Amino acid sequence: MLKPSDHRRIAEAVAAAEAKTSGEIFCIVAGEVSKYREVPLAYAAAVALIAPPVALLLGLHPWTLGDFGAGWTGAPDLGQAVAQALGAYAALQAILFALTAFVVAIPPVRRVLTPRFLKRHRVRRTAYAHFASTGLSHVEERTGVLIFASLDDRQVELVADAAIHREVGDIAWNGAVSALVSGVKSGDPASGFVRAVEICGGALAAHFPPGLAHAPHGDGVVEL
Repeated sequence: MLKPSDHRRIAEAVAAAEAKTSGEIFCIVAGEVSKYREVPLAYAAAVALIAPPVALLLGLHPWTLGDFGAGWTGAPDLGQAVAQALGAYAALQAILFALTAFVVAIPPVRRVLTPRFLKRHRVRRTAYAHFASTGLSHVEERTGVLIFASLDDRQVELVADAAIHREVGDIAWNGAVSALVSGVKSGDPASGFVRAVEICGGALAAHFPPGLAHAPHGDGVVEL
């Protein structure tokens, strides 16, 4: 997702930002945080439940799919006709369920049909999990910042420790998120990360001057 030159740019931006503050900045970029396996099943269930009744309202009757319709010209066996109609109805539902689930499970289709709120929830949950795993929540001055981007989900999340929110507020973090989103949309996520790091670094430097040693962050950004 990022070229070696992108890693160097982001690493340099992180080093420059952290040189002016006691805060810690960590960057993570992911392709997709979840397979959203429930999405194909939800769409399949909805289509299987809704489409047959709609078809009935439009005049398409399930029992016309059977071979027993011709027998109704005489004296029909009503019980058999009802059983066959119900069987055809159930078969139609099964076919619709399987076909819809197969189509929606295709990754590009699933990404389009996955609700935005669900992507937002999964990305936020993943970002908070990585924030905890990086150890930023244990920084002595509680000034850790995680910048997280999920490219396939088209979602960005910034997680900052409580001390930062009390001092800085949301304006700087919203600006950092907007910068990263702009970079991702323009096809240059590295520039977005660099600008987001610069904004976060400026906010940290204004409220948390240098003073603590920093743990090395490798190449500045982790790809998942």
